[in-house]
Amino acid sequence: MRHLMSPLDFTPEELDKLFDLANDIENNPAKYAHACDGKILATCFYEPSTRTRLSFESAMIRLGGRVIGFSDAASSSASKGESVSDTIRIISCYADICAMRHPKEGAPMVAGEKSGIPVINAGDGGHQHPTQTLTDLLTIRSLKGSLGGFTIGLCGDLKFGRTAHSLINALVRYDNIRFIFISPEELRCPDYIIEMLKKKGISYSEVIRLEDVMPELDLLYMTRVQKERFFNEEDYIRLKDFYILDTAKMGLAKEDMLVLHPLPRVNEISVEVDADPRAAYFRQAQYGVYVRMALILTLLELA
Repeated sequence: MRHLMSPLDFTPEELDKLFDLANDIENNPAKYAHACDGKILATCFYEPSTRTRLSFESAMIRLGGRVIGFSDAASSSASKGESVSDTIRIISCYADICAMRHPKEGAPMVAGEKSGIPVINAGDGGHQHPTQTLTDLLTIRSLKGSLGGFTIGLCGDLKFGRTAHSLINALVRYDNIRFIFISPEELRCPDYIIEMLKKKGISYSEVIRLEDVMPELDLLYMTRVQKERFFNEEDYIRLKDFYILDTAKMGLAKEDMLVLHPLPRVNEISVEVDADPRAAYFRQAQYGVYVRMALILTLLELA
């Protein structure tokens, strides 16, 4: 039995197989419509989510399976004090696979240690968000043709943004990638990531102004400033609109640059950008369903 706690749980070769499967699902959906007949996915979400939870549910339903679960901790026995370990033991009696989101870092890993079924980390605090990273990698590979050989700018909340942290850790395994980190001083990339890049000899730079680096980018990964990660309202209000991507800034970018965003967005991408063919964030959300379908099949050993 295998779990997914981090994007690094799969080798680059295993990821290629997973992405090949996801692309086949995209092109031949009918072929997989009954692949999970009789199987049940439990979505255990201790923290609010729209895209991740619904994309997992959509993935399982499209595979012919069924879904049970809860959408926040208040509607589970966690509100009565039940531990994650006990919850997953119970869920293992009811379902064949579990997707878990939790505000505490490492909670899905604890669940995996006690579980009788595969557990997928659907986000744990500000730590990891591996299925979003798989979505990001599949989107890049599908739309750019390969993983590697590009300059990627990550913009916004790079301190608390688990999607950014996971993506950086995953991309360092590919060749010839340059990172540009775009953030205010207060939301800079954590030291452990910078030290990791230095140790591996990977090119990176840190800037504050997005306009200064737009012409250099092959990919721009926007993130929102996350209100739920701040300790006080004043800091959030001061920083929440620090970056707003609009058509003027897009005018500085390459003709084939792609804009990605894990969503939800607030104000960091103007709606006027949606009409730009380089805006790939809604296609990215669709790829999230395909990659989760492929992941479910892989962990259940059905593909």
